[in-house]
Amino acid sequence: MSLKTTVYLDADDYRRLKAIAREQGKAPASLVRQAVAEFAARYGKKPKSRSLGSGHSGRGDLSEKTEELLKGIGKPR
Repeated sequence: MSLKTTVYLDADDYRRLKAIAREQGKAPASLVRQAVAEFAARYGKKPKSRSLGSGHSGRGDLSEKTEELLKGIGKPR
């Protein structure tokens, strides 16, 4: 789904944006959407893992036996 918004740009930035868009054969709005998506990906909150802490092992002693149960994991066979 796309939403419409209005963005005010400095005149020099807008001229540069139009020149880059022309060079790339794209619309200026497409470049703005791309820039916003990249910014949001870099600075937005990362989604938490949905599987973290979920599930039930069926064992009541799991925390007490962690070391024993994980023994040997990561070691070459």
